[in-house]
Amino acid sequence: MKALVTGGAGFTGVHLVRALVDRGDEVTVLDISAGDPVDTDPLKARGVKFILGSVADKEPLQKAVAGQEVIFHLASAFRDIHQGAPLFHKVDVEGTQQLLELARRAGARRVVHCSTQGVHGSLPAGQVPGNEESPLAPIDYYCEAKVAAEAIADKFIAEGMDIVNVRPTSIYGPGDTHGWLKLFRMCKQGRFLMLGSGKVFNHPVYVGNLVQGFLLAADVPEARGRTYLVGDSEYVSLNELVRLIGKVLGTKVKLYRFPWYQPVHALAYLMEVASKPFNYEPPLFRRRLTWFSTNRGWDISRARTELGFKPQVDLEKGLTLTKQWYQERGLL
Repeated sequence: MKALVTGGAGFTGVHLVRALVDRGDEVTVLDISAGDPVDTDPLKARGVKFILGSVADKEPLQKAVAGQEVIFHLASAFRDIHQGAPLFHKVDVEGTQQLLELARRAGARRVVHCSTQGVHGSLPAGQVPGNEESPLAPIDYYCEAKVAAEAIADKFIAEGMDIVNVRPTSIYGPGDTHGWLKLFRMCKQGRFLMLGSGKVFNHPVYVGNLVQGFLLAADVPEARGRTYLVGDSEYVSLNELVRLIGKVLGTKVKLYRFPWYQPVHALAYLMEVASKPFNYEPPLFRRRLTWFSTNRGWDISRARTELGFKPQVDLEKGLTLTKQWYQERGLL
């Protein structure tokens, strides 16, 4: 199978590209970044074609889409915290529109569109687990853009195009050097500052489990036009998650609670302002703070039943594999 992966040089994309190559597919990657050579050079050596460019730019996108059977659309402005709503709209909304138009013209068999659990926002207390029919209630620019992108995909579906929407939960695993790495580092210190009660739920998905979900979404004929939440078998409270990370690290983590969210939110805003002229990601920003207050846990029965999705790596094993990767890279 000839497959295109947009965003294929990123954390999740590299895992997906590797899995596609492992099963014998011919893979092209379109990404605005060249990625980490440690990850991408071995893929190039195995025949993966890398095209440098954005889904928002027609020329490289048209070149990448040509001749592809299946397109995995993972590209997003997710990490660009300083750009605000316009960049998210350009990449995640306009880029999706342009990709689907070109894919339809090129005769692609199926597009697997990567959305996010965040389109549902935060579930009210007592309403966990949610599912694909839970209300759409995005709480930031990124999630708002994903709602708009799904609406575009639904329009193309209504016009007869074969598209599958996948809503991953909180992705972690080897290769993630952002939020989860910071979480591990905080837990390793043996002290963890928890904003709020820590009783809200987090629904992780190990990156290998998510890749399995993407491949099934591409291969199962009955998935046409459907939307799937893809996560691990279990969701946990933040308190449980922190303690479990401590367990795999061999560290007893003491939780310190800070009940006042707003002062920390204000501090995060000041950090964003201070870091913007230098274009670096501050250690604390407002979107990251939503981790402490967002309540997310999902029923993944639809993916299990319709796709045959069976998460292979449980949370403790996934956290252990992630810890080992951090240690091997000298990050922890």
